[in-house]
Amino acid sequence: MMKRKRVLGSAAIGAGLLAALLGLPPGAVAQPAPPSAAVSVLSPDIPAANSMAHAQQFQSIASSNGGNRAHGRPGYRASADFVKAKLDAAGFQTTLQSFTYQGATGWNLIADWPQGDPNQVVFLGAHLDGVPAGPGINDNASGSSAILETALAVARANAKPTKRLRFGWWGAEELGLIGSRYYVQNLPAAERSKISAYLNFDMVGAKGTRTWGVYTDTASLSAVFTEYFRSKGLPTQGFNIGARSDHASFKNAGIQVSGIASGNDPCYHARCDDINNIESSVMGHATNAAAYAAWKLAGIPEGAALPGAAYRPAG
Repeated sequence: MMKRKRVLGSAAIGAGLLAALLGLPPGAVAQPAPPSAAVSVLSPDIPAANSMAHAQQFQSIASSNGGNRAHGRPGYRASADFVKAKLDAAGFQTTLQSFTYQGATGWNLIADWPQGDPNQVVFLGAHLDGVPAGPGINDNASGSSAILETALAVARANAKPTKRLRFGWWGAEELGLIGSRYYVQNLPAAERSKISAYLNFDMVGAKGTRTWGVYTDTASLSAVFTEYFRSKGLPTQGFNIGARSDHASFKNAGIQVSGIASGNDPCYHARCDDINNIESSVMGHATNAAAYAAWKLAGIPEGAALPGAAYRPAG
């Protein structure tokens, strides 16, 4: 994530610092919500191992390409090619959009599921690039993996949403939201108006996460994430991330946005942001929160089922 070291506290952070990070009154700490008796949609119960496998692939790509996946470096294009191949095989309509920044070519990857009303788009996105210092696994192979697995779950279910589902992986976020801004600015106004929601997933795998951050930009979208985490008995805290991640490119164009983030990352923008810097259970919640939001906001019928996996109400 661009220009931020800490957003949320983890289990290792003292209560006072946690309260300060979350913007709570002195002495206050976010409390776990009681598990909900029911939620309003059925969503896939996606094993955490699925998104962890994608993150491991991003680690392998970095290890084979100079230790990073940064803009203009071979590890970035290899990351985009990996995601695109998965989506193409699953039946998505994919586009690699090129742009130039600091003398290097960057890439956005956009994938549409070819079902649902194309005039009403629910958009899930994550930045795909990291910094040159390390593999960029929490920041942001975690978000990239979570939405990739959500997209693949849509395909496995052969989902027939009411609205169109679109997924995006952004280039050069670490240099100032360059890729997502380029995408939005080059999208005709008529196409921008079709996007009913943009959901952002940036740094969603941090170890020890017990309190989840939910972007407060659009209350109705924030409520969807809160509903998911409440069904799991997990506390959330709303926070304003400002213009520090790719949702800002969409918000500035008048599009409703929200997103989630995990806890404190001691390896932020460092060499140690590798596969050992994320936690499987945290990745599982990030992925299932993304899927829950996709199923609910896009209107996937409750009868849609994953082959070989049972559907159940979240919780």
